[in-house]
Amino acid sequence: MARRRDERIDRAVLAAVSELVREVGYSALTMEAVAARAGTTKPAIRRRWKSQQHLVVAAMAHERVGVVEIDTGCLHCDIIGHLEALRVGMADPALSRVIPALLADLANDPQLHEEFLAIVWEPRRNACVVSLRRAQERGEVKQLDIDLLLDLFAAPIVFRALFRHAELGPDFAELVTHAVLVGVGDTRTSYCTHPAG
Repeated sequence: MARRRDERIDRAVLAAVSELVREVGYSALTMEAVAARAGTTKPAIRRRWKSQQHLVVAAMAHERVGVVEIDTGCLHCDIIGHLEALRVGMADPALSRVIPALLADLANDPQLHEEFLAIVWEPRRNACVVSLRRAQERGEVKQLDIDLLLDLFAAPIVFRALFRHAELGPDFAELVTHAVLVGVGDTRTSYCTHPAG
């Protein structure tokens, strides 16, 4: 009879990965260091995760850095909240020290790429989709291509976070929100009175 998986070890390992990538980054992470920090063994970790890369992706999904659920009743304010969470998340070493190096591994491993999209990136997009659908029900936006709109919102923040060619200041989320929403018909963004925070 198979032994039940000890979820305490799972949690300890995922927490250890998150701590270590903040301290040493993705490229310097080792299974030995994770096992020592989590108080377990490398074989125990390898029984649970296919590779170190899959383990890092699982830790990112577990921590949900930058994922928020917002419902202010105002699309402008909701999107600013989502984008500000993404901006702050991209500044967190758990993302900023992982994503640039992880991209090469994602490109070379289709299964890892699919897993990353499903458990790390989609929760962020889905939280934003909920806000957009509510706004459609309220009549704030016209018919739209959800996937395209999500990319238009997120791309400037991710691009600046990755390439650091320009500042990602605290007003950037609002600037992006205004620029995109004016284009899809939420003309009220120019005089929205809801608080931006």
